[in-house]
Amino acid sequence: MTVKGIVFDLDGTLADFNLKYKTVRAEVRKFLINQGIPSSILSLKEKTFQMLRKTQAYMQNNGKGEHFSAVKKQVLSIAEKHELEAARETYLLPGTVETLRTLRQMDLKLGIFTINGKKSTDYILNHFRVGQFFDAIVTRESVVNVKPDPSHLNTVLEMLQINADEAIVVGDSIEDMKSARAIKAISVGLASSTEDAKKLQKMGAKYSAKSITELPDLVLSLDPSKKRIRKS
Repeated sequence: MTVKGIVFDLDGTLADFNLKYKTVRAEVRKFLINQGIPSSILSLKEKTFQMLRKTQAYMQNNGKGEHFSAVKKQVLSIAEKHELEAARETYLLPGTVETLRTLRQMDLKLGIFTINGKKSTDYILNHFRVGQFFDAIVTRESVVNVKPDPSHLNTVLEMLQINADEAIVVGDSIEDMKSARAIKAISVGLASSTEDAKKLQKMGAKYSAKSITELPDLVLSLDPSKKRIRKS
């Protein structure tokens, strides 16, 4: 295999994003109910974008489709508020900077695809001074449909100017693995437990790792032509 680039998820992969998901979902659900969406079709167990998909379908089926864009904009504004609060308390996961530096030294293109908004993503990358490692950063604002829709990941690959069979996708969620599987890219599931690793493998993870620090060695095993620069 020729490895030309690696695409990362952000939250849970590069940084521990301390977002209060339950609080966000509760506020979004309350807003949507106030907009006339039946409470029976909205669950606090669902992610924000899952609730938005249900909202869009309901509004289209009830002749209110033209109002969905305004509703979606307000929902994402709610999410953005909480994301920015969380971004100020987040931290990079151990080994992130060193691994990114090593991968760049191996002449790899690096990208990010995240459902987080641009403001919180930029805050994290700038605060920890890691933005310079990435050639492409695609947040939710840059695509019509976010992961697991393959268009999200494909947008990153197009910006990196590499093909799916030349890419490794790294993430900690089912959506990340589904995205990679949909375009037949190699995927690495980050999991802290055997149980989580099995779940990601079931969704398409080709390899499992407990930390992104394992990536340079994995790249070398897949593409021996890559050179890992070691300090003397």
